[in-house]
Amino acid sequence: MLDGTPFLAAWGRRRIAALMRADPAATQQALLLRLLHQARDTRFGRAHGFATIRDVASFQARVPLRRYEDFWAEWWKQDYPVLRDINWPGRIPSVALSSGTTAGRTKRIPVSAAMMRANRGAGMDTLAWHLHHHPRSRPFAGRTLMLGGSTALDVIGPGVRAGDLSGIVAHEVPWPLRPWVWPPERLALMPDWDSKIAALALTTPRPAIRVLTGTPSWLLMLLDRMGGAPPFPNLELLVHGGVAWPPYRDRIAPYLPPGCATREVYAASEGFLAIADRGDGEGLRLNLDRGVFHEFVPVAELDSPNPTRHWAATIETGIDYAVVVTTVAGLHAYVVGDVVRFIDRDPPRLLITGRTAWTLSAFGEHLAGHEVVAALEAACAIARVTPAEWCCGPEFEGAQGRHHVLLEGTGDAARLGTLLDQALAAANADYAAHRQGGQLLLPRVTLLPPGRFHAWMRATGRLGGQNKVPHIIADPARFAEAARFLAPDPEGHAP
Repeated sequence: MLDGTPFLAAWGRRRIAALMRADPAATQQALLLRLLHQARDTRFGRAHGFATIRDVASFQARVPLRRYEDFWAEWWKQDYPVLRDINWPGRIPSVALSSGTTAGRTKRIPVSAAMMRANRGAGMDTLAWHLHHHPRSRPFAGRTLMLGGSTALDVIGPGVRAGDLSGIVAHEVPWPLRPWVWPPERLALMPDWDSKIAALALTTPRPAIRVLTGTPSWLLMLLDRMGGAPPFPNLELLVHGGVAWPPYRDRIAPYLPPGCATREVYAASEGFLAIADRGDGEGLRLNLDRGVFHEFVPVAELDSPNPTRHWAATIETGIDYAVVVTTVAGLHAYVVGDVVRFIDRDPPRLLITGRTAWTLSAFGEHLAGHEVVAALEAACAIARVTPAEWCCGPEFEGAQGRHHVLLEGTGDAARLGTLLDQALAAANADYAAHRQGGQLLLPRVTLLPPGRFHAWMRATGRLGGQNKVPHIIADPARFAEAARFLAPDPEGHAP
């Protein structure tokens, strides 16, 4: 196989130099104006006067924030599945089916040809940052294994396909790049996840794999299936995203050969938003010119009548922002549902801290999702429990209530509940007050055997790909339904 790394490295050096020179605000405003110019004659563009918008402030005044439900009801439902000249010029050729992690419903996210090109460019940027830090690496001396979803593409209308975003990516790999990509489309689009994992374990040319990409939870399934020594002896880079990395880092590490680098990306169905340009845990650099104009709304203001809409020119560090995007697929001021916090302004570099729906307040305690995650990680570290998959939700006991954590792992569940309680009280004054006032009981932790969450995801048709285990389930009825499957014993003992 031809080693394409020298060509990638030459391009990457120029690309990284250009990114380092770029002015974030100027780059983002120029991108927004290009997007509005392209979409000015669509139904949405005419309704919002895109032709006369000249700057970010005018755009924010003309185009209100919308969630998925608003776009579906107001703009897509009537014409679906053929979305032509509605939010983006021409026909949308692909629809990404995304069930998300919180509401449990399927979203239908338009994916344009321009968005696919932008995503591929961001993927190349990921490799460029890797070579910037590891100039002797040779990622194109072998293949990239892209572990995608379990959903094959369905033709849902004339010239329109729908399925998992990773399935769309597999179908759209340009022919010049196919020699460097694994698996072939016939394997990538296998509809049954378990059969796909088995086939990949048997047929993947292990020595040829130089780059591995996917969601950590699903990557771990493949690596466990392969077993033994590091299954990919020449692996140089693992690209991960979609879920928090720390719970998986130590569990995946034994499967990686010495010197293999890891790099986090923030790639959603709505766009490829950010890439780790430095080391593990040092934040993700915002993609400024890859088809997405970014806005950031303080989480506390998201549901207010006139929320403050920050962008690259006005962001501040240390604030939890809801992510809003305008894209080359026709999403305009679209609330993604993720929460981020910036650690640098120039260039904008962020940490993903949770989801806008990741809030527990069934009892008035106002616990943010990132507070729950941090408290659970701290409690597990003290109790020497290695968490795998987990979820947390509210349950009532008469006039009182508690938080119930379902977690795959071994250890002392009662001690873990006490430690979690202490960490939550230290992090959140409302939680501490409700515990002192008697409204909240001590958290309950149920330890589950390995594989329970995968069984649940399989039973609900959400195994593999873009699907993720919902860590925070705020709705008591939905959490009770999950708990009945995961831990049906009313005493809280795992099945």
